[in-house]
Amino acid sequence: MIPYCLAILTGFVILTVSADRFVLGASALAKNLGVPTLLVGLVIVGFGTSAPEIIVSAMAAWQGNGYLSIGNALGSNITNIGLVLGLAVLATPMQVHSSLVKKEIPVLFLVMGFSLFLLVDGRLTPADGVLLVIGTLLMLGWTVQQGLKQRHKNDPLEQEFADELQTSLSTPQAIFWLSVGMLFLLGSSKLLVWGAVGVAKFFGVSDLIIGLTIVAVGTSLPELAASVMSAIRNEHDLAIGNVIGSNMYNLLAVMACPGLLGPVNILPEILSRDFPVMIVLSLALWIMATGIRSRGIINRLEGGVLLLSFVGYQYFLFRSIGNG
Repeated sequence: MIPYCLAILTGFVILTVSADRFVLGASALAKNLGVPTLLVGLVIVGFGTSAPEIIVSAMAAWQGNGYLSIGNALGSNITNIGLVLGLAVLATPMQVHSSLVKKEIPVLFLVMGFSLFLLVDGRLTPADGVLLVIGTLLMLGWTVQQGLKQRHKNDPLEQEFADELQTSLSTPQAIFWLSVGMLFLLGSSKLLVWGAVGVAKFFGVSDLIIGLTIVAVGTSLPELAASVMSAIRNEHDLAIGNVIGSNMYNLLAVMACPGLLGPVNILPEILSRDFPVMIVLSLALWIMATGIRSRGIINRLEGGVLLLSFVGYQYFLFRSIGNG
């Protein structure tokens, strides 16, 4: 048991650091090649903060642990809104100013509807995986299009990215950190999956539960660090945009991994428990961020509600283990 726990802890630490180096290298390389700052932030940083989920999911699916991959995708989305955004709002109340971030929220619901449509038949097949990959490419295309449209409209998100992406790395340095980050992402993901599967077998817990809990929280650490620091720096749109973008990548790119290497049968609790929780939390975020009651200011009370919802969900999962 001890080697498995050490593998998980070590994997989380290396995963978080390597994801940061990967994003740093990729962002610096893109900037050196003349890519506009807003596109670097939306595409490179957005994809990079989801790299841990994608790599871990691919590694788990490759090793035949498809439920861990699915649990990681859905659990990370729940963690991003409940834990990550909840803690960020407790640090400081936040308000969405960026029109681009406001546009992303309904797109997130379209992505959720699309992924749910593929799951309701009870199987995630290679054909579904291909459709999810196509969905990922379409989302990337839409993001690039929106980024280009907003370049000259003084969207607050662009300035926040500019402040966040201040780096003077040369192109060789950027390639070095990009390569090192990817290499350690792969290694730490393999170590993490080995430890998580070992813990699951030791306690007789399903791969799905491990993916929804331990692995989901661990792979969301980059989003947690980025969003909390962005909130403290008064970069509210960046903090919320990180969560929304990551959740879309999780439902498309991350969920595609077990599909492509499937088929995987969808357990009933995924559709009756986990997906509805994710939808409710996403709906709560939409209501809070669009300002039906408070001009789009997400206050500390609402942050506390998000955090308590996450804690309650985790408690319910652990109770279900005991009852099982």
